[in-house]
Amino acid sequence: MLLIQSERNALLASLSAVVGVVERRHTLPILSNLLLEKKAGKLTLLATDLELQVSTQLENAEAGEDFAITIAARKLFDIVRALPDTAKIKLDSKDSQVVVSAGKSRFTLQTLPAADFPRVETGAGLGEAIRLPQKTLKRLLQLVQFAMASQDIRYYLNGMLLVLDGKQLRVVATDGHRLSYAETQLESEAEAREVIIPRKTVVELSKLLGDTEEPVELRIGANQVTITLPGTELVTKVVDGKFPDYQRVIPANQPRHLKANRQSVMQALQRAAILSNEKFRGVRLVMSENTLGIVCNNNEQEEAADEIEVSYNGDPLDVGFNVTYLLDGLGAVNTEEITLSLGDANSSMLLTSEGEPGFKYVVMPMRI
Repeated sequence: MLLIQSERNALLASLSAVVGVVERRHTLPILSNLLLEKKAGKLTLLATDLELQVSTQLENAEAGEDFAITIAARKLFDIVRALPDTAKIKLDSKDSQVVVSAGKSRFTLQTLPAADFPRVETGAGLGEAIRLPQKTLKRLLQLVQFAMASQDIRYYLNGMLLVLDGKQLRVVATDGHRLSYAETQLESEAEAREVIIPRKTVVELSKLLGDTEEPVELRIGANQVTITLPGTELVTKVVDGKFPDYQRVIPANQPRHLKANRQSVMQALQRAAILSNEKFRGVRLVMSENTLGIVCNNNEQEEAADEIEVSYNGDPLDVGFNVTYLLDGLGAVNTEEITLSLGDANSSMLLTSEGEPGFKYVVMPMRI
């Protein structure tokens, strides 16, 4: 029985949207599969790990009668990706198998019953829909997601805080050593909400969002968020926990301000980092009038020292930071000039840029 017939690139695009959700190892074998379904004239691909669910419409494909079937997600994705760009792909069901064919290529995959496939139900209590351009949300995520923790025992750090406050949308991420904050204005006022979105959801959403004015819609509930893009929907559980008070972490009224060309600072840090300690990745920033010195040492008694011209007329200061954290923050912004605001050798540094007015990046100092 014919399930679908599709152009290779159209099928690959839909598979790319959902395959990232599928874990490589699962206690439930069916979670390694995706659900392929035709219902009410629509062809849908759906994948879930029970915490996050992504479904997308398969456009411009021919299909037979209504059906529902589950197929190994990564195997199907790898097969379709390996076929020529111009291939026309057919999926036929035969007993408890699916036959994938294109030209003279043929692959037979096992299936599992669609009735056993678990779905994340969209719960009640979701707030009103908030709409904003995809490129705006994508940019917000780019400005903070690198600061999320990964597999931290403080599970509430393994994600991103999303705050709705009147006409303002804020996103915050921290791993306890650095914090990244970004905000944007919404067109209409929204009910105040605050949730922690899991790391995996942030990563998958970043892949799906385009650099376009097309809208993305968010509906936020107490323990669930739905995110709707044209033809695709994400349903995610939220992290149950108390996020750190980010307002207290962001320093205010720092007495020293250094302005510099972003690329110059990045390049000098990248050069010096070659000889940094591989474990601690420490770098010293040595500030004096209109000069920034950058110094790295390692256990082999090797040293890298660099110096660049900057705008600085504060008191001399010598302070240490993790060079990777500095490069992450500098790499997130696209502007020409950045400002580093500092207190003393034991206080956090704030990185800002006039070209990204809603962005703030805080890095804790380290002893070197």
